Amino acid sequence: MNLYSLARLLIFLGLALLVSGGVLFLFARAGVSFSGLPGNIRIERGNLTCVFALGASILLSILLTLVMNFLARFLNK
Repeated sequence: MNLYSLARLLIFLGLALLVSGGVLFLFARAGVSFSGLPGNIRIERGNLTCVFALGASILLSILLTLVMNFLARFLNK
C-alpha cells in the first residue's frame, strides 16, 4: 500500500466517523434510545445488571449490511 492509498483510506475512515458521530448526535438530541428495542434482554439481580442488546445488534447488522452493499455497488461502477 503506497502513501497515497493510505491517505485516501484515512480520509474515508475520518469521514465515516464524522457521519456516524453526527447521526448518533442527532439520535441523542431526538431522544432515540436503542435500549428499549424488542429482543433486548435485561437481567437485574441485586447489584448486578446484565444487558444483552440482541435487538440493537440485529438492527445495526442490517443497517451496516445495507450500507456496505450500497458502497460496494457504488464503488464498483
